[in-house]
This record gives sequence, C-alpha cells and structure tokens, in this order.
Amino acid sequence: MSEELRSGFTAEPCPFPGGRPPSPPGPSGSVALITGASAGIGAGYAEALAARGHDLVLVARSADALAELARSLTERHGVRVRCEPTDLADSAAITRLIEAVSDAGLTVDLLINNAGFASHGPLQQIDPGLDHRQVMVNAVAVVDLCHAFVPGMVERDHGAVINVSSLGGFQPAPYLAVYAATKAFTLSFSQSLAGELAGTGVRVQALCPGPVRTGFFDDLGTTEGAVGQTLTAEQVVARSLRGLERGQPIVVPGWRNALAAQASRFLPRRLITAVAKRAVGPGQHAQQAARPSVDERRAEDVP
Repeated sequence: MSEELRSGFTAEPCPFPGGRPPSPPGPSGSVALITGASAGIGAGYAEALAARGHDLVLVARSADALAELARSLTERHGVRVRCEPTDLADSAAITRLIEAVSDAGLTVDLLINNAGFASHGPLQQIDPGLDHRQVMVNAVAVVDLCHAFVPGMVERDHGAVINVSSLGGFQPAPYLAVYAATKAFTLSFSQSLAGELAGTGVRVQALCPGPVRTGFFDDLGTTEGAVGQTLTAEQVVARSLRGLERGQPIVVPGWRNALAAQASRFLPRRLITAVAKRAVGPGQHAQQAARPSVDERRAEDVP
C-alpha cells in the first residue's frame, strides 16, 4: 500500500469531465469520517458519500482493505480519501486517530460510528476479554469520537452524526447479551444527544438495521442471530441518508423491522426476552464457543 494512502489523502484524484473533481459539500478541508469502513455498511456509506463528492476518512483495522477501497473511490469519484487503520478497542489508538485527523487540518462535518462486532452464546462460554473489546468498540469508541468531533460541529453550527445501533437495541437478546446491551446504549445515547443538540445546526441519527447481507455471520460462526427483515447494505445506507436529510433521529430500515421495533415498546419485557431467547439461542451450537466478528464485518447484521 502506498504511503499516500497510509498517511494522508491520495495525491492525484482521477480527472473528471472538465478536469475538476466535484467539490465537497462542506468547507474546504471538511470530511466524513466512517468507522468500520472497509466492508459492509461502512463501505456502503463510503461509496454513497463519495458519489456525492464527499472527501473521506476511512477507519477500520484492515489497512489493506482500506487502501483498496480508497483507491477505487478515488479513481471512480475523484474524491480525496485518507486511510486510518485503527483498532477501536484500544483507547490509545482512538487518541492517535483523533490526533491524526487534527494534525492533518481536517474538519469532520459528518461522523459515522459504524464499527462494531458481536459475540454469540452463553455468557460463561465467552472469553471475558472478547466482551470487553466488544464494549470498547460498540459503545466507548462511539462516545470518544463524539466527544472529539461534536464540539467543533456545534461551534460551526453545522454537522451530523450517525451512530449505528441495531434492531436489537430495542430489546434484550439472550445469547447476544453484550451486543444487545451496547446497541441499547448507542440508541439511548444518540436520542439523548439529539435532544441536547436540537435547535443547533447539528443533527444526530441512530440507525437501527435488522439483518444485513454482508459477511458478518460467516465471521460469527452462526446465523442464529439473524432475526428480522433482511436488507442489503446499499438499501440500509440509502434509507439512513434519506432520514438524515429529513432530520429523523431514529431510522429503522425495512417496514417489518420498524413494526418489530414499535412492538417492543408495548409487549411485556419478560415475553420479549423469552421470544428473543428462542429466536437467537445457540440451538445445536450451544456447546460452541462464541467467535468474534471483525470490525469490517458489521455487527448491525444481527437484529
């Protein structure tokens, strides 16, 4: 991978008709920062935003996957792309990411907290270190990056945040206990932040997809967590960006998923928990230790 892609924007965007690439939608130096960007929904956001002329900062663990995506986006859309390979389970790595963006003189006007992963199985069979990493990536990194970039948006009276939660954020999910809890946190945090920022020029959205067609379940080692209306990453991203334009603080793509999210508000929690246990329980995989996904294989694939 070239040093340009490792440390900064690509040097020479592919020429567009007239010799000029499209201008980014915000001020000079403004970017959209996307975590979990190298595949799945994250890559879907990168593709959709690049097509609109946004310059990008792409974050994920896989440097090679980021470089390949950045090269493709630059060649096809003429945007500038900065790659920041980062393990968001590492607090020091998050600090380095924030410093790198600042040192490059970039202004994050759109923050998309998309990275995450899930573990599946009985709590006693899951590595505690794995679940600790899951909380760090799914919840702590979301808060850290909002702290880093939201104050500047408020000061400029312009910007937006999309935090990827899940359909599972509306209800308990036995055997996906930590995942569901982190997604419930993300949903509540996003709603609260949206309330704080009402009346400013900063919008906040919680995206709550059901199952998404990516490689997530291959990495998880089971499809038993897949409950709800399955959509493509492109469909989910399109619905999210349309909702952002409309100022919708919560977006649940797919009408059946939206009904399920509403139903969870009215049914007894004990019943919801029992139904979820039957739906996502380990079944024949009960003795199988849970396996992690990676941050490029998005955890929002699980409902």
